[in-house]
Amino acid sequence: MFRKLSAEFIGTFWLIFIGSGSGILAATFAGIGIGIVGISLSAGIALMAMIYAIGGVSGGHMNPAVSVGLAVAGKFPAGHVLPYALAQVAGATAAAAMLYLIASGRAGFVAGGFGANGYGELSPGGYSLTAGFVAEVVLMVLFVFIILGSIHDRAPAGFAPISIGLSLTAINLVSIPVTNTSLNPARSTGLALFAETGALSQLWLFWVAPMAGAVIGALVWKAVGEAR
Repeated sequence: MFRKLSAEFIGTFWLIFIGSGSGILAATFAGIGIGIVGISLSAGIALMAMIYAIGGVSGGHMNPAVSVGLAVAGKFPAGHVLPYALAQVAGATAAAAMLYLIASGRAGFVAGGFGANGYGELSPGGYSLTAGFVAEVVLMVLFVFIILGSIHDRAPAGFAPISIGLSLTAINLVSIPVTNTSLNPARSTGLALFAETGALSQLWLFWVAPMAGAVIGALVWKAVGEAR
């Protein structure tokens, strides 16, 4: 179990450091900022690469909601969900701390939202709580459905990380304006701890919505993808 939890810690650290770091450090760089497309690609590529790296060790979840979805689908031991979640949150928090250390080295640094997720006044596009909740649930349903389909015996061997990584890229392109894209409670927790906004007060949504979406997505897959 130590190897699995260490892999999840490292994998989640990488995912947050690259995926969120691209937004915190590079997206608004004067004149050559990478924008939403760049952030979306960096997150998807980071996820794809790390699934290839640690998928054979821990499964490459890097997300408490993914662990829950896989457990509901019968693809992961339910008793491992909590240890995995703790390792994932620890990895995300360590990545956020490292990003804060780096970002604060720039003259005039202000943490502000620090890439955290939010709704209402903390939504990048000013979207409401309801809009944020619906977006996070629906996209997580589809994300878990894609994950389960990609790792199924009928899926082409070796392509799951590509499918999953590109799916995260597409999700970010849709939902960054709405909630800054969570779908990952570990990500939301780590970044909220360093934001200078009310992100912590809104953190509940980014645990509840992805978890609900993961459960629904797993149940839909079991009904559609594995029905005999």
